[in-house]
Amino acid sequence: MEEHSLVFWVCFLAVSTNAVFFLAFSSSFLTSRQLEDITIEYRNHTGISEFRLLNRKTGLFKCPDPNPYLQINVTSSNPQLSDDEFVSVDVGGVLVPADSDWVAMISPSHSNISACPFNEVQYVQTGDLTKLPLLCHYPVKAQYASNDPDYLSCKKETCQKYVDGVCVVRTCSASLTFHVVNIRTDIIFVFFAGGFLTPCVLKISDSVSFSNPKMPLYAHLSSPDSTATSMRVTWVSGDNQPQQVQYGNGQFATSQVTTFTQDDMCSSEIPSPAKDFGWHDPGFIHSAVMSGLQPSTTFSYKYGSDSAGWSGEITFRTPPAGGSDELNFIAFGDMGKAPRDSSLEHYIQPGSISVIEAIANEVSSGNVDSVFHIGDISYATGFLVEWDFFLNLIAPIASTVSYMTAIGNHERDYVNSGSVYTTPDSGGECGVPYEAYFPMPTPSKDKPWYSIEQGSVHFTVISTEHDWSQNSDQYNWMNEDMASVDRSKTPWLIFTGHRPMYSSSIGLLPGVDQKFVQAVEPLLLANKVDLVLFGHVHNYERTCAVYQSECQAMPKKDANGIDTFDNSNYTAPVHAVIGMAGFALDSFPNSVENWSLVRVSEFGYVRVHATKNDLTLEFVNSGTKIVEDSFRIIRLVRSRHFLVQ
Repeated sequence: MEEHSLVFWVCFLAVSTNAVFFLAFSSSFLTSRQLEDITIEYRNHTGISEFRLLNRKTGLFKCPDPNPYLQINVTSSNPQLSDDEFVSVDVGGVLVPADSDWVAMISPSHSNISACPFNEVQYVQTGDLTKLPLLCHYPVKAQYASNDPDYLSCKKETCQKYVDGVCVVRTCSASLTFHVVNIRTDIIFVFFAGGFLTPCVLKISDSVSFSNPKMPLYAHLSSPDSTATSMRVTWVSGDNQPQQVQYGNGQFATSQVTTFTQDDMCSSEIPSPAKDFGWHDPGFIHSAVMSGLQPSTTFSYKYGSDSAGWSGEITFRTPPAGGSDELNFIAFGDMGKAPRDSSLEHYIQPGSISVIEAIANEVSSGNVDSVFHIGDISYATGFLVEWDFFLNLIAPIASTVSYMTAIGNHERDYVNSGSVYTTPDSGGECGVPYEAYFPMPTPSKDKPWYSIEQGSVHFTVISTEHDWSQNSDQYNWMNEDMASVDRSKTPWLIFTGHRPMYSSSIGLLPGVDQKFVQAVEPLLLANKVDLVLFGHVHNYERTCAVYQSECQAMPKKDANGIDTFDNSNYTAPVHAVIGMAGFALDSFPNSVENWSLVRVSEFGYVRVHATKNDLTLEFVNSGTKIVEDSFRIIRLVRSRHFLVQ
């Protein structure tokens, strides 16, 4: 054991020395200021935890443990894993239980968890510069054995050896529950000692397979145009052959099949997680358009193939066509995902489950036409398997109503990749998985901006992560798109993207980029935008009708005491930050600017009801279902040229 420790520390010192040399050598492409910026950005927007830092381990060795009784077994409801289930992982034969014992789920099961190259400095992008070793392939999730309350006290005791009828060797056990979804590759469970900081391998389970790795899964819908006579359905499968979506009365459409590879991920001289230890094969993304539909009508569909398998029958509703009167939609940003078991993951958004469950209840009531998720979608950030867990999470709503998205910093940003902001927030994804999983009606690849009309609303959806400066492609598109809106057809113009123009929140980094405000805010006023929805900051905040940080109009209370803006005499847009759908919440200062009217730091979402004359927004607390804020924007006169009788 002493010899093993000596080897470990010699290796550790060698890595540290190598790290110093590498940093000096790499100064030409990564300055100390850039390193500092990376660290600050991650500390502000990335959860740093002991579990996440596992990915910086230089290697895992087998524990010097002579215990012959150790066992780790996986119990599933079937001989092979189903597409979505809770499995029991049982650890037995433990001689001395410790609170530092833990179990990890690792995929693919053939990953080498016994050794790694000496490349500590390559993992700056995990968000911390602490000198720690690295783990080649990250655990998908992990739990301490003490999650079983009987483990440390050894209440589940087994006698392993008797002498003259007396038990002389007793061992302890733990039973843990893991939520598993079909990620198409085999998985193993590994029992570790030493906690997350000094882990070593005690025992490895047999490999466990999914019953159908090709199974078509995780369908989600989107609107390809404003007519509401077609709907795109996108799903994931382990099968690279075209499949079908069958819908309506015997209609069908054949899928187009895409995927992406490790070579498509972005990186720099310092390899990104997506390019290295965070990579997981995404399988194949299928997408097909159901055409010949009717607006505001209920249909059903199923998707798959005879060879790969078929989904169950799913009922969905098309949104209202652009130009019709009424629309009910839900909007939020910064959702991500959280485990449905007691596991730790590399990046958890604690409010996501309560928010998705509350929205699912609203969708099941039939009162939701569409959903808008405005950036920071899954927070996979280079740990690719987490997209599958996110798609599984949103499936109850995204498979039944149009689920429209905008790109955020955690989908796109990376150095030398064409993003406005060069922090490594996407973990090397650079928008590639996002655009594969969520095909929106955009102009072309890596131009993730678009507009769509539903009911009485024209939505202009932009990318705050791509060039928005004057005379850029996106700037010109924004101006042309908003200027062309027929306000007699769609009187409400809603502008949305990820990073806000106004926020009072406290943070290590400012939530607002003044260059973005200076470039784009004049377009909002010139085109008479009614409502602006942004995320990125993790709370809810609502402004007056504001321009250049000055209130141009204040709301008045209607007969029900609700703040009401009368845009019959337009002054400026109302902004709402709605990034409170999952990520740990941001706080507010005691003193704020006068443009900030309402501030709530609670998890939730906004629901919006639009008619030709009235736009009503409510912020719903997902935990209590209480409406924490509501306001209206009204307009009594409409025409093609806006407010001209």
